[in-house]
Amino acid sequence: MATGDSHDPVHLFIERMALTFAEVGFPRMAARVLFTVMSADDPLTAAEIGDRLGVSAAAVSGAVRYLTQFGMLIREPVPRSRRDRYRMPDNPWYEATITKTMLYKTFIDAAEGGVVALDGPETPAGGRVAEMRDFFIFVQEELDSLGERWRARRAATGHARPGEV
Repeated sequence: MATGDSHDPVHLFIERMALTFAEVGFPRMAARVLFTVMSADDPLTAAEIGDRLGVSAAAVSGAVRYLTQFGMLIREPVPRSRRDRYRMPDNPWYEATITKTMLYKTFIDAAEGGVVALDGPETPAGGRVAEMRDFFIFVQEELDSLGERWRARRAATGHARPGEV
């Protein structure tokens, strides 16, 4: 991939996807890093990611920390080096969704505490918080079901590894 070549198709893909993700609230540098790693055939170091994006390795640091936290990137040590390489997990979209599902459990538990603190769902405020809790329960159940259907589709389309489903 050409560094900084604004006419390079891969560079255009990375920047277009980063902008699209940023428009829905995803950190732009994290999106640029994610799609740089996604478009590489092999794992990349922070310096290599920075070279491809035309930014410093330090600028990449926060983005890779964010992406590894959400399961979108995997960090692997470079043998006999203090550097790490970053690659996409086998199923990053599912992994990121599962991470978010855990967040819904946190919301559900906190909302349940709010319902109790507000004297139950019979009060106006308690009722609003109970509805929020019930919405997050619904979303979590739907995501669980969606994950099962995704694993089946992934296997059917040949994207799953043998024994995975």
